Amino acid sequence: MPKLSAQQLLFLCLIAVSLYSCSKKDISVPQPPPIIITPPPDFGFKVVGYFPYYRDPASVPDEKFRMCNVVNYAFATVNSAAGLTLNDPAKLSIVTARAKLNNAKIFLSINGAAADFKSMAASAEGRNQFIRAILSIVRQYGLHGVDMDWEFPSTADGTDLTFTALMRELSDSCHRDARYYLTAAITPGKYAGSFRDAIRGELFSFVDWFNVMCYDDFSTTVRYRHHSDMSLALTGMNYWISTRGMPASKFVLGMPAYGRPSGITQSGTVLSYNTILSRGGSPLSDSAIVSVSGFPSTYTIYYNGQPLIKKKSILAKQRGNGIMIWEHGHDSQDATSLFKAACDTIGREY
Repeated sequence: MPKLSAQQLLFLCLIAVSLYSCSKKDISVPQPPPIIITPPPDFGFKVVGYFPYYRDPASVPDEKFRMCNVVNYAFATVNSAAGLTLNDPAKLSIVTARAKLNNAKIFLSINGAAADFKSMAASAEGRNQFIRAILSIVRQYGLHGVDMDWEFPSTADGTDLTFTALMRELSDSCHRDARYYLTAAITPGKYAGSFRDAIRGELFSFVDWFNVMCYDDFSTTVRYRHHSDMSLALTGMNYWISTRGMPASKFVLGMPAYGRPSGITQSGTVLSYNTILSRGGSPLSDSAIVSVSGFPSTYTIYYNGQPLIKKKSILAKQRGNGIMIWEHGHDSQDATSLFKAACDTIGREY
């Protein structure tokens, strides 16, 4: 075999290095897709209706589902072990099917005792376990989002911080690949204090919208006080949007389909809108004189009739981005319906 010169050996080495480099380049290592954290697309003005697990879906016609573009199934409940109890799973399946059939999105609304929320959210491990339980139900039932109804985190015990952490982490999980929406029910903001101040401004950036509960401003000692009048709606809107800087696109005005008395006990005297009508109340009024079994005398009950619902709906259309009504089972199922009054006012077809 002929002896190779130094130049020939160098040439062969360069060829070998080149071939080795090419072979390395040909080995492609698959890369995982990037993780995208972003909310699902906004779908405009919201009409949110809560559907409690203890209501009979058969009592609510399809037309009422079509009036909403979001149905919140209420509730799954946080427990003392940082887990989640789904109330009446079979009912959730039925309501989910009815909502989807009528082109409404279906959310899981979550409630529970303040002490259980506090215990769950106190640690990263508890929050992680809780979020996993939430998303397991959301995936199992093919839901579109999550609504958090923690009543109420507080600056007095530090749960404002753990609530914020929970919602940020839940937002990251819901918004992965723009999969699920995240909303929260909050106070109207009328009264300064630990509950109102627990809603920190950073929440506005990662919660998709807020169902602002502009109702239940009642008194058991002061008479003639409406628990959900127009001024409370204006107060809530002015506080959260103008004072606190919540984007108007994330303000959903909550309205009640029930009435409360004033200056007397609330036990046994709070009535649904359809019950008020059945006892002589008018859909065109905001108050009525009623009687209930076991209460010694008639009393005045204050509620939202169709004219007030229409005024609030116009306000929400002009300055916010949606309305919410608690709840389907309290509304009437005919031309006197509050959902109907709202949809007719804002021009929502059903």
